[in-house]
Amino acid sequence: MTKLDELLGKIRRDHVYIQTHNFPDPDAIASAYGMQRLLEHRGIRSTICYKGKIDRYSTEKMRELMEIECLNVEDLEALLTEEDEVILVDAQKGNSNIININGDEIICIDHHPQNDRYEYRFMDIRPDTGACSTIIAQYFYENGIPMDERIATALTYGIRIDTNNLSRGISKADLEMICRMYDDCNYEIIHMLENSNLCFEDLVAYSRAISSIEVYDNISFADTGEDCPVISSISDFMLALKEVAFSVVYSGRDGGIRLSVRSEKSSLDAGKIVSAALAGIGNGGGHASMAGGFVPFSGNKREETVLLDEIKERFVSIISGSSDDT
Repeated sequence: MTKLDELLGKIRRDHVYIQTHNFPDPDAIASAYGMQRLLEHRGIRSTICYKGKIDRYSTEKMRELMEIECLNVEDLEALLTEEDEVILVDAQKGNSNIININGDEIICIDHHPQNDRYEYRFMDIRPDTGACSTIIAQYFYENGIPMDERIATALTYGIRIDTNNLSRGISKADLEMICRMYDDCNYEIIHMLENSNLCFEDLVAYSRAISSIEVYDNISFADTGEDCPVISSISDFMLALKEVAFSVVYSGRDGGIRLSVRSEKSSLDAGKIVSAALAGIGNGGGHASMAGGFVPFSGNKREETVLLDEIKERFVSIISGSSDDT
């Protein structure tokens, strides 16, 4: 029995919801789409849903070109019941980047560190894998299910984006799936998406981050402004500075402050550090090299400044302690 067979055996209904993390990226959408097509092959209907919006131009363009229908959970509230079954992809219950919708989360497919507080009827969580799209691609090949150009292109793009073009957190499985999908993938579309992924508003966010950057030892902090759609890319950009080994980029959103964290040193585990830094005021987590977090907040600008100063102090204190230990 393959993992997909085991997964299918846990589904009781003829229609399920596939939920991504909030503000989904290419890996989340590609994984959800791949899962939808796998279920369709076995006669199960599904609806892809998410909270927030699809921020980046290139992500929305991928969704449009691949003809992937994704619905906002706010538009489904009247339809969802506690009996509806939900498959989580690229996210886990209880994490800061996913909303708890009205439904039963029965299955979880993810590549982030496992949240041990929650159980599912079936879960396939592989923290050593660079992208959730890799897991979904393996399901196709392990079960001999045909993969057309749209699926191959979406999954390939998801892997490439989440591993920063195969330069970060890459595993042997990621490379194997990239190679196996090569002949079916439309690389003209991928190159177009990778080379047309910024708009003018994004440049404004980069400018704001550059002008606001603060560096303490080798830790950088930068503010991208409100509702930044490219916060993770800016965090990668800041980590490229030779003076920076640990990057924290933040952006105000409705209801709080979102953080994107990057680390280039194995001794500085980004996921563990952001989780410790936000304990008691928010939550966060992720991989050793890339992570994120969210701090709920509804005060005024002065109170926000005080909160951000506290967040910075927490990161510096924890990282300084880690350095002292080594």
